[in-house]
Amino acid sequence: MTSTVDDLIAEGVSGRTVLVRSDLNVPLAEGAVTDDGRIRASLPVLEKLAAAGAGVLVTAHLGRPKGEPNPAFSLGPVASRMAELTQVPVKRADDLVGDSAHTAAKGLEAGEILLLENVRFDARETSKDDGERAELATELASLTGENGAYVNDAFGAVHRKHASVYDVASRLPAYQGDLVATELDVLKKLTETPERPYTVVLGGSKVSDKLNVIENLIPKADALLIGGGMVFTFAKALGYGIGKSLVEEDKLETVRGFMQLAQEQGCKLVLPTDIVMAASFAADAEHQVLPVEKLETGSHGAEALGLDIGPDTAKAFASEIAASKTVFWNGPMGVFEMEAFATGTAAVAEALSGTDGFTVVGGGDSAAAVRALGFDETRFGHISTGGGASLEYLEGKTLPGIEALGA
Repeated sequence: MTSTVDDLIAEGVSGRTVLVRSDLNVPLAEGAVTDDGRIRASLPVLEKLAAAGAGVLVTAHLGRPKGEPNPAFSLGPVASRMAELTQVPVKRADDLVGDSAHTAAKGLEAGEILLLENVRFDARETSKDDGERAELATELASLTGENGAYVNDAFGAVHRKHASVYDVASRLPAYQGDLVATELDVLKKLTETPERPYTVVLGGSKVSDKLNVIENLIPKADALLIGGGMVFTFAKALGYGIGKSLVEEDKLETVRGFMQLAQEQGCKLVLPTDIVMAASFAADAEHQVLPVEKLETGSHGAEALGLDIGPDTAKAFASEIAASKTVFWNGPMGVFEMEAFATGTAAVAEALSGTDGFTVVGGGDSAAAVRALGFDETRFGHISTGGGASLEYLEGKTLPGIEALGA
């Protein structure tokens, strides 16, 4: 039985230092946080521990700094935003396990938060060498002093066998955070007891990113809606011209197999009937809506590329979602960062937000799109903080960070 953060608090944390692995991997622009969703999702556990009298030591990653300090990936802006969002005092160390971290950890008072520098500034965090990861885990654990504890509340990282996610759990009494527990409860509902009809909406650029989840969910779902860049691999597999649209040639037979599997399993596979084709990959590119069987007949012919699902497809997807009792969505329908090609993604988000069923937004770009397009997050059943972790769970994989907690 996995021990929880509430179990830890019941044991007593007053005067103890608790190391929390949080997911603070947020987008930055010009040194400022542009989407604070993951920071806000991480704060409840940090505040709960601080209120119980713990000194809260936080470790997290941001981006891919390739194992060495890089100011572009500093957690400084995250600490600043965190301090704005909470009443708990937030301090920051200038390094991970160096002099600054040790000095700040020793001076950490009960009810305070101390954010360590980006854990991926140390190459040992992501090392494939067990000994190297173990060394860093030991150094992180040592920052808690005597009678320390560890809480993993970083669902977005639990699919990684990293030092701060996996190895440190064997060096301190380890507990599952509330955010991780909530995510697992939602995913179990999706895979084991979904209320039907159960619809899965998948987007994003590549089929290869979602091969296993498509194969694993076809037997479980009543309908599978395919949007985003992966559409064109399906379209080409059906014999349609797709212009210069993104395609994975080596996956054509695979998607044909998915179409056959869906038919055998009684899963309704819904593919786009129209696409927004553009002259180039640019926000101001000329574009037009074309039926999927005539994508190369527009004004830019075989040079055009698809950047969004069309309006008829958006209506069809919204209709399927509206008729569903459970919906899981992962991946945008188009290049939502460009206003001209955000309509399909917005239509899916609008449909999810308006249905009475249980809706799950599967993290990553989908969660970012919900916030970027101005939707009220409370209108969705659950917005995941971990896109990759959610997909790997839905693929049926073991998640190292969960395994390390004894789950």
